[in-house]
Amino acid sequence: MLTLILAVLSLLTWVALTFFRGAFWQLHAFDDDIAKPRVADAWPRVTAIVPARNEAETIAAVVTSLVRQDYPGELRVVVVDDHSEDGTSEVARRAAARAGALDRMEIVRSPALPPGWTGKVWAMEQGVEKASAGTPAYFWFADADIEHAPDMLKRLVGRAETERLDLVSLMALMRTKSLAERMLMPAFLYYFVQLYPPRWIAKKGAKTAGAAGGCLLLKSRALERIGGLAAIRSEVIDDCALARVVKQSGGALWMGITRRSSSQRACDSFGEIRDLIARTAFTQLGYSGLLLAGTILAMMFTYVLPVALTFSGQPVAWRLGLAAWALMAITYLPTVRYYQVSPLWAAFLPVVAVFYTYATWLSAMRYWLGRGGQWKGRAQAPVKLPAAAK
Repeated sequence: MLTLILAVLSLLTWVALTFFRGAFWQLHAFDDDIAKPRVADAWPRVTAIVPARNEAETIAAVVTSLVRQDYPGELRVVVVDDHSEDGTSEVARRAAARAGALDRMEIVRSPALPPGWTGKVWAMEQGVEKASAGTPAYFWFADADIEHAPDMLKRLVGRAETERLDLVSLMALMRTKSLAERMLMPAFLYYFVQLYPPRWIAKKGAKTAGAAGGCLLLKSRALERIGGLAAIRSEVIDDCALARVVKQSGGALWMGITRRSSSQRACDSFGEIRDLIARTAFTQLGYSGLLLAGTILAMMFTYVLPVALTFSGQPVAWRLGLAAWALMAITYLPTVRYYQVSPLWAAFLPVVAVFYTYATWLSAMRYWLGRGGQWKGRAQAPVKLPAAAK
């Protein structure tokens, strides 16, 4: 009887996720690449801000893609060097020179990190301060490992202007060259949109707010309205935190996906992807041990139980388990196809879920050891001191 009850609950869980979770898995609904580009009445001034810490491997391609944007309005680029030790600034400067755009790019060296700020947000703040003198209408926050197609800014601003949006962001395409990337990276998008369904992000009045920080356009007036980046100064997951405060202030959001922006960062090993997930997984849970335990149980129930039931041998239970597993694979298949990897990977989502669960547990362990929120060698998660030490 217990097995049958679990089988029914497992199938109901996947029915709910499939049909009542904002159709998160239907990627075509928020695929910016297939949408008709919006044409703005005017093309306002934009400043692109690139926080960079030890990004010599990728910064040249990123800077080149930014200064070569086919944008009808004025665009300036500010690279904020966050105490790099690999010559990031010089590589960026040479890339701008080769593109004949030294007059449109500026490099800012970030001051020492003050208490209460995470490194990336502090670097973003330095870029905003530098750019504010030119009174841009929008800030384009771009990660130092993401290369953009020449029409990217035009598409972002066109959508923001015509739809009266305060924040527009696009999830860049991640690499899927190595075995580890092909197996694990598509799920990063799948879990993200499951947690933050884009339909709910765009819906006014809905509490859901999310954004993709690698390619994020923010209206300067919206940033002023929330009190600047100081409003999220301590956040490790800065993009979603920014989206949340903008939406709470009455701002309109939109998030989509694109192949026109693509990550140049290689994660060739399972260990590298594990560390990528572990950087923010426990932060997402609010550093709560209770939520960690609940998440582990929920992941096992949602993704592993259907497989176990399929091989249970009980006629009704295995059919229900197989139906749940089938719904799981069906909802994952559009993501697998979007990444142009073998559709067979859709059936292996339970294995991927176990890996992500392990990385989440590891994220908690690192936090409790004082090494949480690692970004470029810097632990950013707040350390919870014992009561006697406060």
